[in-house]
Amino acid sequence: MPSSHERKTGGSAANQTAGPVHVEENLRRLDRLANLGLVSASAAHEIKNGLVAINTYFEMLAERDGEQEMTSVVRRELKRIDLLVTQMLRHSIAQPPTRSNVQIHRLLDYSLRLLEHQMLGRKIVLKRDYLATPDEINGDESQLQQAFMNLLLNAVEAIDRNGELTVSTEIRSSPGGRSLNIRIRDSGPGIAPENLTHLFQPFFTTKRNGTGLGLAICQRVVQEHRGTVEVNSSAGQGSTFVISLPAE
Repeated sequence: MPSSHERKTGGSAANQTAGPVHVEENLRRLDRLANLGLVSASAAHEIKNGLVAINTYFEMLAERDGEQEMTSVVRRELKRIDLLVTQMLRHSIAQPPTRSNVQIHRLLDYSLRLLEHQMLGRKIVLKRDYLATPDEINGDESQLQQAFMNLLLNAVEAIDRNGELTVSTEIRSSPGGRSLNIRIRDSGPGIAPENLTHLFQPFFTTKRNGTGLGLAICQRVVQEHRGTVEVNSSAGQGSTFVISLPAE
């Protein structure tokens, strides 16, 4: 049980309301969601047009420079962005997962590599502790990467400088079956207790330029994979996000 200085919350707690007092607030949130759909469709159209030009010039540069490894990374990310934008244009924020066998450790390493420059700039020490064996689950690789990237980026930004980021995995057994747990821990300042129950709500953010959608998207992806996401945070002692996915 968490102490008075440590609080734990899961995605489900963020959706609870205290009664009629919150009706007006929920209506405003629904209105913002409706407007977001229109804005997203317009933005997606312009982004998709821009991606065509970016991809064309990238392929020209790739042929000239011959940097195979970096070319592969950029090409994959451009394809992923194009798929996300296509989903937005179809007015479907939540697409059913396209399932295949996904190696979680490889996907975590790939996601961490995309943030390597930021971690180096902030002098963040990265620790990996991969204990899950096997580490393969049935899921949508693109959606899972989206969830991991949101959590990893939040962790890097929370640490600021000269901190530590720990990414670990393990297999847990329970009466309900086996699960693969992914823990992402940062050494940042922690999360204020009054903010914990709001973390997974759309548009809730404490960042100056944040959208408040990253954790909501992460929660949706995990739930569509029949999993859970929780956060443990202590004042001044960092935060740990735990994703639990079915390992059967």
